[in-house]
Amino acid sequence: MRIDINCDLGESFGAYTIGQDEAILPLITSASIACGFHAGDPGVMQATVHQCLKYGVAMGAHPGFADLQGFGRRNMQISPSEAYTLVLYQIGALAGFVQAAGAKLQHVKPHGALYNMAAQDAALARSIAQAVRDFDAGLVLYGLAGSHLISEAQTLGLATCSEIFADRKYQPDGTLTPRSQPGAHIQDPSAAMAQVMQFIQDPARKAETVCIHGDGPQALLFAQTLHAQLQAAGVQLRCPSHP
Repeated sequence: MRIDINCDLGESFGAYTIGQDEAILPLITSASIACGFHAGDPGVMQATVHQCLKYGVAMGAHPGFADLQGFGRRNMQISPSEAYTLVLYQIGALAGFVQAAGAKLQHVKPHGALYNMAAQDAALARSIAQAVRDFDAGLVLYGLAGSHLISEAQTLGLATCSEIFADRKYQPDGTLTPRSQPGAHIQDPSAAMAQVMQFIQDPARKAETVCIHGDGPQALLFAQTLHAQLQAAGVQLRCPSHP
């Protein structure tokens, strides 16, 4: 078995520090970097790109709604054409820093509410996938396993990476339990590890990457636990672009 460990990083802003990015980076294989709309700023984006290169971590754009105050986790009603330009703009912003550093983007992963809405809305998912393909058809689109983000991207011929979550609970229909509901977050690293192993051993659920939310208070502990115990279980840790 093989799996990618990805973490949402680069979410600090100005004088405000969120997460323990540099401590987490040696423990993951892919990073989804905030592009300045829900979190991050130009300086943080540049610094995060250089940190990823330092630790050999594959990089992806993490576009979200233009909602700094809500951290991109509040639903916004936008048209497919607005979603297209929103995503295209943010990919381009991060890609500029990646190119200037002599590197290349691996993937795109929508953030927060944009991700969850697109998982259930085929038209929204298609517009996101179209923006990714139009920017660079060689990019991988990360999306919730079994969701419209995966199926619409595949329809357009994009490579995909089906994602599961270590620190979030699920609804019976396979969607993530809303953060507003009690028990939506998994606090115990052992419970998180048990969920991850259950998913990657389930042939009915395609699991190619496991996400850790970098802004979570236990993000570093979760990353340490997953990295150590997945390797102990004989699971190879590799990003999608690694053969």
